[in-house]
Amino acid sequence: MTHYIYLVRHGEHQDAEHGLADGPLSTRGRRQAELLADRLSGVPLDAVWHSPLVRAAETARAVAARLPAVAPQPSSLLFDCVPTGMTPETPAAFESFFGSVTEAEIDAGRAQMADAMAAFLVRRQGDVHELLITHNFVISWFVREVLDAPEWRWMTLNQAHCGLSVIAQKHGRPWTLVAHNDLAHLPFELRTGLTEVPPV
Repeated sequence: MTHYIYLVRHGEHQDAEHGLADGPLSTRGRRQAELLADRLSGVPLDAVWHSPLVRAAETARAVAARLPAVAPQPSSLLFDCVPTGMTPETPAAFESFFGSVTEAEIDAGRAQMADAMAAFLVRRQGDVHELLITHNFVISWFVREVLDAPEWRWMTLNQAHCGLSVIAQKHGRPWTLVAHNDLAHLPFELRTGLTEVPPV
């Protein structure tokens, strides 16, 4: 018996090129979501959760349109957030990123991710398949948590729009990373959203 969690970054949104925080999916983002739905069509999903932000909600609706047996539900635990600040171990290359993040934002992000781990990384009965449509940093934190990597390592994990990561737990065993940022369902021209990682 295995509990699977499919972690997906939302599709590309229209306002991304203008530097705005949120917005509806672009034409490319809608196509990414449709192809993601095709990729997941053989998975017996028990639940679909998504961030309440527009770009994640629209991605979830696009998936549900092709998988009508599932009803997407918003979760505030999947909001975009920054789960840590600089630590003694964080490479100095990341200082400029954290310069624009307040202590209050970091405290809120840390609390949110602690609650998300407690809510989602729990053993369910039987075979379970859950889809979480969320944001780059949130997925990075899930993967870092499963790998038991140092906290700052979430900064070095990036996901493309509608990239698919999978974590799983068999009964009596720890969570494992099955796949990370799998883009096999997306043709080259739809592979967007990967950010440049500062040199370490």
